[in-house]
Amino acid sequence: MKKTPLILSIIALVVALAAAVMSILKPDFSKKKTASDTEVDLTDTSGITAAAGDIVYLQLDSLVVNYDMYNDLMTAFQSKAQGIQDDLAKRSRRLESDAKAFESKYQKGLMTRSAAEEESNKLAQRQQNLQNDAAKKDAELQEEQAVLNNQVYYAIKDFIEKYNEEHQYSLILTTSGATNTVLNVNRGLDITADVLKGLNEEYIKNRNNAE
Repeated sequence: MKKTPLILSIIALVVALAAAVMSILKPDFSKKKTASDTEVDLTDTSGITAAAGDIVYLQLDSLVVNYDMYNDLMTAFQSKAQGIQDDLAKRSRRLESDAKAFESKYQKGLMTRSAAEEESNKLAQRQQNLQNDAAKKDAELQEEQAVLNNQVYYAIKDFIEKYNEEHQYSLILTTSGATNTVLNVNRGLDITADVLKGLNEEYIKNRNNAE
């Protein structure tokens, strides 16, 4: 028995929805090993020898993925995104099952043409509704992830401004797996561990005070 275009489009929708929502679950920041961070222990600040007036740097990707605020926000975000994915997948499977049942009844001659046309229209409308909901949820999650990233960015930026009021470095550079601008420097100028320590202490203190 040949599947109708409606059945094929519904099956394709199930696959497309799964792929679309899974892409949302991937965080923007990924920890990539680079030449600048292969030997860095982010729990040890004893190796930092930078003094006031020095040009220093920090590894942004390593900083972010070890930042407690980022991990807390991302855990909540991914949990929400997973719930949305599960709901869309459940609705997709139900739609596919109903479409196959309709196809079987129609092919066996258990429905009149008018009843089949009405049922086909209902299935097509459910498919359209599901596509619209998936697109809406996708847009909402992307917006939420952008807000999350901005929260982390400004928290780091604000902390570094206060941090440098004390340390008085001439310039603070950032490097990451994607944009490794620091190729060969004194390891003592890497302030990632010290900044991370201060960030997490400040975040945990604020979080505890808010509870």
